[in-house]
Amino acid sequence: MKICAAIGEALIDFIPAQKGCALKDVTSFERVCGGAPCNVAAAVAKLGGRSRMITQLGKDAFGDYIEEVLNGIGADTSSILRTDKANTSLAFVSLKADGDRDFSFYRKPGADMLFEPSDFKDEWLSDAGILHFCSVALVESPMKRTHIKAIETAEKNGAVISFDPNIRLPLWDNPEECRATVKEFCKYADILKISDEELEFVTGCSSIETAVRELFEKYGKLKAVLFSKGKDGAEVITRNCIAKASAVSVKAADTTGAGDSIIGAFLYCLLKDGITPARLAELPQEKLNEYIGFANYYSSLSVTRKGAIASYGTLDELNDFIVLQKEG
Repeated sequence: MKICAAIGEALIDFIPAQKGCALKDVTSFERVCGGAPCNVAAAVAKLGGRSRMITQLGKDAFGDYIEEVLNGIGADTSSILRTDKANTSLAFVSLKADGDRDFSFYRKPGADMLFEPSDFKDEWLSDAGILHFCSVALVESPMKRTHIKAIETAEKNGAVISFDPNIRLPLWDNPEECRATVKEFCKYADILKISDEELEFVTGCSSIETAVRELFEKYGKLKAVLFSKGKDGAEVITRNCIAKASAVSVKAADTTGAGDSIIGAFLYCLLKDGITPARLAELPQEKLNEYIGFANYYSSLSVTRKGAIASYGTLDELNDFIVLQKEG
């Protein structure tokens, strides 16, 4: 099995002890390892796949903790750099009563933003079947330019390019800058993962059918759109077919990292079957059904637990969860 390489931010999420209140009213937090690309690398590793995190952390205790967590689940950390020029990024989270979140970031700049293109090594992607990235690390910084270098290297090696916009507007000077940057990077994607909350912001369309049609017309390289709908399930759409996964009835404890878990599990399926960009475009209906069903169950399992990486199950745990859901 080839590697899923994820590039971008790895940070500390501070999860609130109190649920259903504003961030200013939270009195205590639990520290967990997070960051969307980091979460995806972790999901692939916990399912038994090969993953690698490409980022930069501060020379601080939080950076030590992130490396420890990733090493503990079997993700490759050999491409993580450390710097004393900035601290590891932090994100404080508040949870609404329904499990949804608000964020406050401490990252001006974070260590990941200072990752220079000259520090990137092409060999980090020599065994990569997939390169996954998000938009948080695409604010104007050296890391944005490093993403372009990584994407170009991955394309030369025949890897699938996966992009999750993962919109976090507080990190941007204005919404238009965020939207323009997301559209700029959509042109690189073989897979675009987008949530129901982000659809209209990114595409200008409230209908997924209209949005996907326009995305395929505008971005010739795009082969698949994974549309996550929270408690309403998910679907994956290619130029040839649509596969849908229905809602799984669970009590949500925390939705942090749920979107990352669904794309992580989907990418694991692609790696397991050795799917190349060319094969991705021609995936048959039954395979798409299998992949999105698997990923939807994985995400549903994750929201029953607190945190992101800590909430992700192993393959055995997922299989047990699926059996219980089908029996129930």
